[in-house]
Amino acid sequence: MALLPEDFPVEERSLPNGLQIRLLTDRSLPVCTLYSFFRVGSRNERPGITGISHLFEHMMFNGSRKYGPKEFDRRLESAGGTSNAYTSNDLTAYYEDFASEALPLVLDLESDRMASLTIDDVSLAREREVVKEERRFRTDNDIDGMMDEAMGALAFLAHPYRWPVIGWMSDIEAITRQDCERYFRTWYAPNNCTAVLVGDFEPEAAFAQMERLYGPIPAGEALPSVPTGEPPQKGERRAEIRYPSQAPAVLVGFRGPGGSDPDSLVLDLIETALSSGEGARLKRALVYEQELCVDAHVYFSWRMDPGLFEISLKLNPGVDPARAESSLFAELSRLCDEELPERELQRAKNMVRAQLLRGLSTTNGRAHTVGQMEVMLGTWRAMLDLPDRYAAITAADVRRVAQKTFPAHRRNVVTLIPGEVEA
Repeated sequence: MALLPEDFPVEERSLPNGLQIRLLTDRSLPVCTLYSFFRVGSRNERPGITGISHLFEHMMFNGSRKYGPKEFDRRLESAGGTSNAYTSNDLTAYYEDFASEALPLVLDLESDRMASLTIDDVSLAREREVVKEERRFRTDNDIDGMMDEAMGALAFLAHPYRWPVIGWMSDIEAITRQDCERYFRTWYAPNNCTAVLVGDFEPEAAFAQMERLYGPIPAGEALPSVPTGEPPQKGERRAEIRYPSQAPAVLVGFRGPGGSDPDSLVLDLIETALSSGEGARLKRALVYEQELCVDAHVYFSWRMDPGLFEISLKLNPGVDPARAESSLFAELSRLCDEELPERELQRAKNMVRAQLLRGLSTTNGRAHTVGQMEVMLGTWRAMLDLPDRYAAITAADVRRVAQKTFPAHRRNVVTLIPGEVEA
């Protein structure tokens, strides 16, 4: 059953400078969430400044004309609110959860840093070191991080998805203040932002405040295009990593469609059928029955351009990676050769629907979903018929998309072998 528009009375507003505003009132509790989505991520970078989108996420908390360094969080937390942010391949998002009476303060904080962020050598040097340490912790010395980084470089030859969101260490070290200033003027202009406010507020009063605070910020110039000319894959690709781990691991990736392609919904169900819950196919076959793995996890997320469908296998000590691969490919072949039984298909639909509805159960979840749909699919209304679109997927659709996605020549395989090599 589709979500009803009357249950999500989103008001769509915009300012002359291009800022898109989406307002959704919810009077059940005196709380609000504000999200600011900027359409910029690692996809919009270039060699030499990879990682600048994530670095800039850190820079955005270092003060502006009205509020000095670290004042953003101090003021917000003094009012009982919390904030966070994240950077992905395709976008950067900032959000605040707060009591309704703090709305004027939150709007003032957010508009001030959009209008006049402080970018200086001191803050850049400080945040650069924080990001370098984050990269050491999450990538250079983390099995999942180093395998994911290798997968991107293996699966993509031309597209910006080939480098990691956190960037290459040499680029992080080389980014200059001038690079940051140019980046801020280009990507953090109001015409590249969608602001989503959900919670207990008066829409007209909130819009008037946003108009007053954001309205004077000038629009930016036309945004640079993204080079998306990734050539078709014509054969299996492999990479090997040697690292002192307790057991081998395998990461397999297949290039898939972009988020706006209807086949992405089918891959959501395939992801769920393969690895969500203890009864999922890979958990049953590889973890419990054959005892090859301690974990088998599938990860697929919508991206603006064709992305990756990834399968991660954490093997038991002593298991031959080739044996685990063979069992995995046998399970994928089953999806290609046989229709998914109705019971498994319905289970996957129920789990995906439940996840969608859980995401709409809080002000933060509704604000995030509305913003994600706006940025990824062009309109928040795309979420309304998602339950019906998932429900309409058939076993034949699953088989068709599996056959399209999982041929042997489309495989990208990263294998972790316990051990060390000389630097």
